Amino acid sequence: MDRRSFFTVLAAGLIGASVGRSTASLTGPSPQLADALAAPREQPRPAPVASSRPPGVVPVAPPVGEVSRLPGPATTLALTVDDGTSTEVVGAFVDLASRTGVRLTFFPNGSYRSWTDVAPALRPLVESGQVSFGNHTWSHPDLTTLSDQQVADEITRADDFLRATYGVGSTPFLRPPYGAHTDRVDRVAADLGHPTIALWDGTLGDDTIITPAQLLGYAQQWFHAQHIVVGHANHPTVTQVMSDLMTLIEERQLVTVTLADVWSTGA
Repeated sequence: MDRRSFFTVLAAGLIGASVGRSTASLTGPSPQLADALAAPREQPRPAPVASSRPPGVVPVAPPVGEVSRLPGPATTLALTVDDGTSTEVVGAFVDLASRTGVRLTFFPNGSYRSWTDVAPALRPLVESGQVSFGNHTWSHPDLTTLSDQQVADEITRADDFLRATYGVGSTPFLRPPYGAHTDRVDRVAADLGHPTIALWDGTLGDDTIITPAQLLGYAQQWFHAQHIVVGHANHPTVTQVMSDLMTLIEERQLVTVTLADVWSTGA
């Protein structure tokens, strides 16, 4: 699913579209992939349990397959932030979380130095459980165009980066770049510890450069209970309207949650 054609795909059926892409069967891993899966690897520490999980949010086990909406209380909203090409924008999200207590799920690409630059400020929020991570691959390729081994390398390298930089695993979630995945990609991801394909049912529309008014228009449309909204830490527009986004959440009496708040391997 291409973010730039999000609304067109949504009208045609988001879930069907993303599943309906190439569905080549995975008859068995290649010898190289089998070696990668069998090789002993340092086990990541579990994602931290949030000491301040919002009241009424009872975590359940992460599902196998796609998720695009939240379970649980009808007041929850998941703000998820992808990519991270800009240290300035990533830093603004970190500052927002520190100042307001908003709960965020980041899906970083480790190839962008922004995630190393902000690590000293972000690490305490991760350790507290206010911010959680999901795997968005190392360098943001379309996974459906890669071999099994290349898919495994992209996922594994991103996991290794999060473990080395933030000291935790990236939770069970994989958000494939562009939302593009197949049964074959899903199986490789599940074998590497990411059985849940984390999609979305709302967007800030900021995968390209838009105006502040346009971004707020997307927020007005999609900031509703039990929605998973995707934004990006790439372009500076979002930094100009962060206070407006927080006001909208407060006015609608929404409670922000991380994906790890509602789907936990410890459930």
